[in-house]
Amino acid sequence: MIDQGRFQEIIREAGRIAHARWPGGGYILESWDKTPGDPVSEADIAVDVFLRRELSLLLPSAAWLSEETADDKARTASDLIWLVDPIDGTRDYVRGRSGWAVSVALISSGRPLIGMLAAPARSEEWFAVAGKGAWLNDVPLKASARSVFAGARVPADQLPSADSDLVLVDKPNSIALRIAMVADNRADLLATLRWGFEWDIAAATLIAREAGARVSDAFGQPLAYNKHDPRDFGVLVCAPGIHAAAVDRLAERAKALR
Repeated sequence: MIDQGRFQEIIREAGRIAHARWPGGGYILESWDKTPGDPVSEADIAVDVFLRRELSLLLPSAAWLSEETADDKARTASDLIWLVDPIDGTRDYVRGRSGWAVSVALISSGRPLIGMLAAPARSEEWFAVAGKGAWLNDVPLKASARSVFAGARVPADQLPSADSDLVLVDKPNSIALRIAMVADNRADLLATLRWGFEWDIAAATLIAREAGARVSDAFGQPLAYNKHDPRDFGVLVCAPGIHAAAVDRLAERAKALR
């Protein structure tokens, strides 16, 4: 196992680097679109460079996959890999909103081993170690234990009419933070029906799982990491007692959209 204290210090410092450039604190940020509607900023790049340097020093044997770095497929030959999103929730970040986080996980044999989210604009640090639990600001986490699907709390902007029996709660732009809301019992269910990248969810799904939540893809199948194509169709994180009902609710839509 790596030096957990040093790992946390590195992610915390990455959060400080991002926070110092955050427009919500008055900084004049330079940002642009990688593709239409997909923003990136100078802060994303600065955090990425810092994390790659420091995490490579911490664990030289680990490969690297980040949203802001070209994907070297040689990574798939490595048993260990860092999965990094320097700023998850860049849309909120560039608009000066607080719904963003630095997200980092270490993957071993396709499964998250350690993960952390640094969300300094929200004064939140989320941390988990496989088999040892999850914490928010050093307080142990216990995920939602809801057993009835109707009335489940969902972090979303709006819900389709087919899901009118669910309840909307606050939605940060960061998918990692939305997943973490289930870990902290602020939400009961998070589901997406689109292709998403491993770096978006690796740390947060470990945090949710260690807090007691059920984690899968949109079809209810286990997630795996460090795949040649680093994507999964959808992510489903919820209270264990409503997972089967959630899979049933999503099944036809998932088949149609995949």
